[in-house]
Amino acid sequence: MTLEERLFAHVYRIRRVEERVSVEYPKDVIRSPVHLSIGQEAVAAGVCEALGKEDAIFGTYRSHATYIAKGGDLRKMVAELYGKDAGCCRGKGGSMHLIDPEVGALGGSAVVATTIPHAAGWAYANKIRGKRHVAVAMFGDGAVEEGVFYETLNFAALKKLPVIFVLENNGYAIHSPLLTRQPKDNIAERAASFGIPAEVIDDGDTRSIYEATARAVQAIREGKEGPFFIECRIYRWKEHVGIGEDWRFGYRHQAEAQPWIERDPLKVTAAPLSEARRQEIETSIEAEIADAFQFAESAPFPDVSELLTDVYA
Repeated sequence: MTLEERLFAHVYRIRRVEERVSVEYPKDVIRSPVHLSIGQEAVAAGVCEALGKEDAIFGTYRSHATYIAKGGDLRKMVAELYGKDAGCCRGKGGSMHLIDPEVGALGGSAVVATTIPHAAGWAYANKIRGKRHVAVAMFGDGAVEEGVFYETLNFAALKKLPVIFVLENNGYAIHSPLLTRQPKDNIAERAASFGIPAEVIDDGDTRSIYEATARAVQAIREGKEGPFFIECRIYRWKEHVGIGEDWRFGYRHQAEAQPWIERDPLKVTAAPLSEARRQEIETSIEAEIADAFQFAESAPFPDVSELLTDVYA
């Protein structure tokens, strides 16, 4: 595949998996809350395309997109959502804790900001071992209100770690707009105050996000000291948690979303492709998704003996 085809495939796969999740979720077959990335797919697609299999990404509870774009096993992902033993966490993690170590998808967390230091720790270990693998921490704008965000940036800058901090800034922490929580909309500037190269991509463009990440990855591969910081401004189309829309709550309005909907990352990434090639990619992905959901539906639940395994005091 060309780069354009791969970016489109990432965005299309994420979008269609989550649209299928939206169909299945009301049937009560998915055993955990779901946080959808519909509208935000450009970030995971662009970032993960710039990474190698040996690199690692640490996400958030909105973890479907990063898991899928990093190459996580789709059968295992959907089985995990269904709470099945064949899931990537044996059915015990659910939607917010997807992990596939074989491809460097090292998991999300339901607790805001907790995977930021995980990424720095992974990067520190690799630096000590003399490896030029790259760690990526992805997080939302609400996470920068946690002390561990600043502590980790300070530590990463001090130790010159091979880590890329990617802010997925959709402007809201659940229902709270950014400027009701923070005095200035200047998160990238705050990262730069630690001496970290920081840039802002404000149009949610998949290709721009890929190129920014690829530059940082290449610099680390060539021996330049990290960390790096990339702020990606995007917009979620659905409610914070769940499959519905939330305009009725009044904390945001559809007019605000319209420019982002018009810049739909699926439409933008599809534009360079011929109609025949686009349909070919879509057909292949649709078959993959149908297989994953059929697999999850027929897979067994964990045995009751699993209840107390993987539990630590």
